[in-house]
Amino acid sequence: MSLNNHLHVKKGDTVVVLSGKDKGQKGKVILSMPKKSKVVVEGINKVKRHTKPNQKAPQGGIITKEAPLAACKVMVVCPACQKATRTMKKLVNGRYVRACKKCGELVDEAK
Repeated sequence: MSLNNHLHVKKGDTVVVLSGKDKGQKGKVILSMPKKSKVVVEGINKVKRHTKPNQKAPQGGIITKEAPLAACKVMVVCPACQKATRTMKKLVNGRYVRACKKCGELVDEAK
């Protein structure tokens, strides 16, 4: 676990899974947990949970949901070149934003 609580991925990024049962699959980051160094990716690492009936789920039963995944097992997909890439910082309009290492295009939108 990192001490600076900083991840290379953010909520809304499209990522590709590097290892595990879902290797090679792409998905969108739903939730980022920097303190735990984990991310939840849409449609990836699904688990089944047995739930008792309650107010929220009156039917109960088996619910399928996404489980957290280690952030080191995912890599950002560049929106321009559609390749999995590392990111670099680039100075744009007085602030640093993430950019693709392969093509140089911005991963974050400049505001």
